[in-house]
Amino acid sequence: MLTLYGDIRSGNCLKVKWLLDRMERDYHWIETDVTTGVTRSPQFLALNAAGQTPTIVLEDGRPLAQSNAIIVHMAEGTDLIPTDAFDRAKMFEWLFWEQYSHEPYIAVVRFRRAIAGQSKAEIEPRLMERGHAALARMEVGLTGRDWLVGEAVSLADLALVAYTRVAHEGDFDLEPYPAVRAWVGRVEKAFGIR
Repeated sequence: MLTLYGDIRSGNCLKVKWLLDRMERDYHWIETDVTTGVTRSPQFLALNAAGQTPTIVLEDGRPLAQSNAIIVHMAEGTDLIPTDAFDRAKMFEWLFWEQYSHEPYIAVVRFRRAIAGQSKAEIEPRLMERGHAALARMEVGLTGRDWLVGEAVSLADLALVAYTRVAHEGDFDLEPYPAVRAWVGRVEKAFGIR
């Protein structure tokens, strides 16, 4: 059976959980609160030298880290990875962009506000500016389309919905982004996210 180490508050962990649930895969979830230092223990570092969640241990005992690497591996051969080479490349473009230009702002501010309890005044304005730039980029990418890539939901949608749907917890108002708001609802429905 798969074993998934994850913090239930983490969008990166939840995207793996939502994928496994959609695929009806059996797995054992091990709640791993990243704020306690458990990911720095020798036992955890033996699985993931970076000391991060999510980490999945495959049925054969091999560990795999990084949420987008995990979801690509687990979804191999499913309709969540486009068969068209260009659409598949566009999916990867969004996956890489998510970790470089979206998550470092939306997720970081959300963590600092909602989990670490920092005040608005403690958040650097640059983080808010770049978070809004990421949402604006998504708005452009979703205007006139249902999904980020092609004509069906893909891993690009799963990866980006994880933190976008809770952006308000980091004081990112989605009201100015109607295409993003509508898309969040579609992705939540496609993955059974509540």
